[in-house]
Amino acid sequence: MRPCACFFWIASTVGLAIAYLFGTMPTGYLAGKLLKGIDIREHGSKSTGATNVLRVLGKWPALVVLLLDVLKGAAAIVFARWFYPWFITLPLVTPSTPLDLQTWVPWAVCLAGIAVLLGHGRSIWLNFTGGKSAATGLGVLLALSWPVGVGAAAAFGAVLATSRIVSLSSMVAALTAIALICGLEQPLAYRLLVIAGSIYVIARHRANIQRLLAGTEPRLGQSSPESKT
Repeated sequence: MRPCACFFWIASTVGLAIAYLFGTMPTGYLAGKLLKGIDIREHGSKSTGATNVLRVLGKWPALVVLLLDVLKGAAAIVFARWFYPWFITLPLVTPSTPLDLQTWVPWAVCLAGIAVLLGHGRSIWLNFTGGKSAATGLGVLLALSWPVGVGAAAAFGAVLATSRIVSLSSMVAALTAIALICGLEQPLAYRLLVIAGSIYVIARHRANIQRLLAGTEPRLGQSSPESKT
């Protein structure tokens, strides 16, 4: 393998690692430590997401955590869209043909989106635990295609207003994102990212799905079943 090709793939991997690290920032965990000196993973639903922060710490810490989680998802996509087009213009890393660049960048951004979602749900700083990636996924959507992000957020708000169940609202928003990205003119890589990311978010809600089917999923203002055990 030529040296320039080696450097190309090394730099590509570094970009993904940075996107992953964006996701690993443990905002909910830090809120618990800074505000009450607790490990939020030992309270409520044991999640580091904004919903559990709301239950354990209150609405203002939850709002801050929510915004930061959205921002880190958006930041990873913004970074990837800047980093990859920039570094492939360097003489040492430029592949052989311009067509390679045009087709490769969207896929690199797609992988960065998956990396930030994995980082949030499986943070290296929290022994590979974390939240359910819904808020971070919204940030990815807003940076990737703002109409899809706004549509998913609207679906989340509508379902939350009627059901007051955050997990159900998150999963409906994920399904809405899939429908919107498939209905809009977007690169195939972006469509696959939204589909894969939405499935990942829904899969992270497995326990919530079981409680929804059993009719025991808590609504906003109610304690989670885990907090009673």
